[in-house]
Amino acid sequence: MTTNTPYTPLATARRLHVLGDWDHAAALLDADQSTEALELKAEILYERLLFQLEGMDAAADAIAALDPETPQARLLAARLAYTRLMFKLDPLPDDYETAEGGYRFASSVRETHGWAEFHWGALLDNIREDADTAKVHYDKALEAAVQEGDSILESIVLRHVAWHVIEAGNREEGLQMLRRSLHLRCAVGLRPQIAAAQLLLATELPKTDPERTTLIEAAQKTANDLNLTWVKSALENLPT
Repeated sequence: MTTNTPYTPLATARRLHVLGDWDHAAALLDADQSTEALELKAEILYERLLFQLEGMDAAADAIAALDPETPQARLLAARLAYTRLMFKLDPLPDDYETAEGGYRFASSVRETHGWAEFHWGALLDNIREDADTAKVHYDKALEAAVQEGDSILESIVLRHVAWHVIEAGNREEGLQMLRRSLHLRCAVGLRPQIAAAQLLLATELPKTDPERTTLIEAAQKTANDLNLTWVKSALENLPT
């Protein structure tokens, strides 16, 4: 089997990652110590933590196994620190500095620039509650997403920006952003992220809107299938 075949463990792990089958995806990479495999495994285990809010030690160990001076390692370490802060998962005293420093470093590298700018914006937005400065980083991230044709990054930036647009009184524009975010995720089959987008759009629709009912039903099925902890909790708390 050559490395160009779509059936390599690395390629299969990438596909399972997209589907939210994190356990099987990570297991496929256990025997591969290449940089690409180690980075992918760390990303997989981090994302499992992000959506299930469990598996902190596994994610931290996988990130610690990377070369700590690479942009990807700095970005993942920063995201891990942010997640501890955001979800109050026993945050460390220097987590904010770790996150901001990692995002600053990764934003200076072309390969990670757009994603680092987005995460930097989310840190300022959600932890510091500095929406104005966050917008500067969101704008840079969106520009990078469009230039690079990165529809996943675009979808994630739009989701975060849409809230501020709606709060500013531009409801239809914000809803359009949330719908575009959802459609972009559907186009590449990102099951966990699709459920999150369905949830977020549903929260902005009237309780009598049939689209809201459909979105909730679809998000609930995926959240149950993949054990998406915070998505399930948010769905349970939606007004009925």
